[in-house]
Amino acid sequence: MSALDTSTVPAWPAWPEYALVEDLLASLREFAHRGRVALATLVSVQGPSPRPLGSEMVIAADGSVAGYVSGGCVEAAVAAEAAMALAERRPRLLDYGVGSDVLDIQLSCGGRIGIFVRELREAAAYVHDLGVARRERRTVTALSDASTGEWSIRDGAVPAETGTYAVVHRPPLRVVVVGGDPVTLAVAHLAPLVGVEVVLLRPHGPASPPSGATLAGYDSRSLPAALAQLAIDDRTAVYSLSHDAETDHAVASHGLASPAFAVGVLGSRHKIQARMQRLRDEGIGEDALERLRLPAGLPIGAQTPHGIALSILAEVCQRDRARVE
Repeated sequence: MSALDTSTVPAWPAWPEYALVEDLLASLREFAHRGRVALATLVSVQGPSPRPLGSEMVIAADGSVAGYVSGGCVEAAVAAEAAMALAERRPRLLDYGVGSDVLDIQLSCGGRIGIFVRELREAAAYVHDLGVARRERRTVTALSDASTGEWSIRDGAVPAETGTYAVVHRPPLRVVVVGGDPVTLAVAHLAPLVGVEVVLLRPHGPASPPSGATLAGYDSRSLPAALAQLAIDDRTAVYSLSHDAETDHAVASHGLASPAFAVGVLGSRHKIQARMQRLRDEGIGEDALERLRLPAGLPIGAQTPHGIALSILAEVCQRDRARVE
C-alpha cells in the first residue's frame, strides 16, 4: 500500500473554523463522497477536558477536517496521525497530556486524553445509517472495534463491549415555536447556529415559511390541527411566542402533557400565577409544571428580538444539560 500523496494536503487552517462544526454528519457525507476518510474519537479523559467523551473529528484524505476533540491543543497532531492511519490502514490510540509519552504536546487544561483514530471503512454506509436514524429521530450507538476499527450501529444507548468504543448519537435538540412575531423569526434564524432544529407553527399564517430560515417543519393550519399532528419526543422543547393568552394556554397544556423536556411561554411575569393555576385546574400535575418556563428565556435583560431569542435558546440548552447532570 503506497503512502498518501501529502503534496495535495492543505496547510493547517489559521483559524479553527473546523471546530465550529459540531454536527459532523454533513461533513462525513461530503468527505466520503470525495474519497477515504478517518474518524477520531475522544475515548478517555483523565482530569479536566474542554470536550466531553465521544467528541469526534473527521479527517479527509486531502487533509480537510471538521469537528474537534480538544481545545485546539492536539487537532493538528490528530490530523497528521489520521493521515498515517489512512496510509497504513491501521487504527491507532493516541495519548496526550499529563503523563503521556508525547512530551511536546501538553494540554492547557492539565488533563490527559485518549483519542482513537481509524479509517472509517464503508463510510457511505455509516453516513446512511446515521442519517436514517436522524430522520426517524432514533437514538443509536456506533460501536468501533478497538483493534480493527470496524464499526456497527445499534439501536438505543448501548454501553461499550469489551474491546470496543461506543459513541451514542441522539436526535438533534428540537424546539417547536408557535408564533409569528420578530422574536419567533429570530429564534428560527439563530437556532440552527447552535445545533437546534426548529419546527414553526403559525396558525392561519402564510402558506410559505419565512425566507432564509432553515426549518425542520412549518405548519400554518389551525392550532388544534397542527398540535394534533405534532410529534414531540424527549429531545423536544415547546415554546409559545404568540402573545395570545388562549394560544399560549393551549400550547402549554399540550406541551406539558407530552414528553417535551421544556415548555415555555413568552409574556409578563405578572401573569405567571394565573397561568399556572389555570393549568392546575385542568389537571396538570406539579411534576409536569416543573418543566414550564415562565416567562420564557433566561433573565439576561434582553429587549431586542435577537436578544430574547438568544435567552430562549440558552434556556433550551440549559434545561437539556440539566437533565443529564
